[in-house]
Amino acid sequence: MNFAMILKVALFAILRNKMRSFLTCIGIIVGIAAVIAVLAIGKGASVMMVKEISSMGDNLVMIWPERHRRGEVRTGMGSGQTMTADDAKAIKRELSHLVSSVSPTVNVSCQFIRNNRNWNGRVSGVSFDYPEIRNWEVSNGRFFEEHEERACSRVCVIGTTVLANLYEDGENPVGTILRIGSMPFRVIGVLSSKGATGWGQDQDDIVMAPYTTTSRILQRSKFKAINMMNVSLVSMDDLEESKREITALLRQRHQLADYQDNDFETRDTTEIMNTIGSVSGLMTVLLTAVAAISLLVGGIGIMNIMLVSVTERIKEIGLRMAIGATPAAILWQFILEAVMLSTVGGAVGVAVGIGTAHAIGEIQHWPIVIEASSAIWSFVFSSFVGMFFGFYPAYRASKLNPIDCLRYE
Repeated sequence: MNFAMILKVALFAILRNKMRSFLTCIGIIVGIAAVIAVLAIGKGASVMMVKEISSMGDNLVMIWPERHRRGEVRTGMGSGQTMTADDAKAIKRELSHLVSSVSPTVNVSCQFIRNNRNWNGRVSGVSFDYPEIRNWEVSNGRFFEEHEERACSRVCVIGTTVLANLYEDGENPVGTILRIGSMPFRVIGVLSSKGATGWGQDQDDIVMAPYTTTSRILQRSKFKAINMMNVSLVSMDDLEESKREITALLRQRHQLADYQDNDFETRDTTEIMNTIGSVSGLMTVLLTAVAAISLLVGGIGIMNIMLVSVTERIKEIGLRMAIGATPAAILWQFILEAVMLSTVGGAVGVAVGIGTAHAIGEIQHWPIVIEASSAIWSFVFSSFVGMFFGFYPAYRASKLNPIDCLRYE
């Protein structure tokens, strides 16, 4: 019996019990669909995180003062009072061969008032070169300049969320007066939209002003304490050296003894991306393992159904052997049946997985990245599952005695 005839007989046997064949494929469909969807969502999440981290700025190192302690409780980063704007100036002045720009940051929560509208939000006091450090463009107007920073000018740049809540549609805010707390500020620009972060924070719900103005007028601080500083390096190739030099300089300025811990914390984008990559990779592995269990269950289902099929078709097997079918032909017939079931299930599973991933992406507004290699390997693996789990029933059928099969009731 040639291969074409064996394939035809196997296909006829599958179509003879359509519902049972479909139910047999369910396990494979669910497993493959889960693998495709999980990998697509996981890869998309990684791409989104990398994009968000990249949008934070090039060659960026962030430095926070020591977390403030209340008894045994440590508050969030930036809550301490151990770092000042003079520290940022010293880093820029003394490490100019490693550092291109430094921006102190002073955060203050304030009420914004414009005519009969008001909005509660965050004022971020930064340096004039902050947009360059953070790759943040101004879509309308301009950012404040160095002389305005030195003069503590009451100028500000607003985010698109603040614009939408305080101004009429189509109204140009540039040149208008915005009251921040009880102080009038002149709006000189509108920041381009950056959207929400991966943890849900709206980056556009912000007003930026010179840190000197924010500290002196809004915060009324004489100590010049800052909440953090953003340091842009000349090159990420010198990252470790730069962090060592910055640490040594800050320890010297803060007069820390050798036995004392740093009273500040540093983070860089590479460190953040590595952490996110590790977490994302771990979650993908765990979810893929769950999906693999579904494939295992599907494979066991194929084996179970094929064993039942062999038992039901003992007389048919005996008759085919009696008219010349070899054990090898019987073996390949049942293997092909199992492979066809798993392959069809795999193809449907790939389609369902892609559809599910896109549906989740549309609902949750997540980026979805489907790699052709994952779909191909899932399809190939489903065929392997059918061959692996279908071999024992096929082997068992090929070893049956034709005389016993013909006598079977």
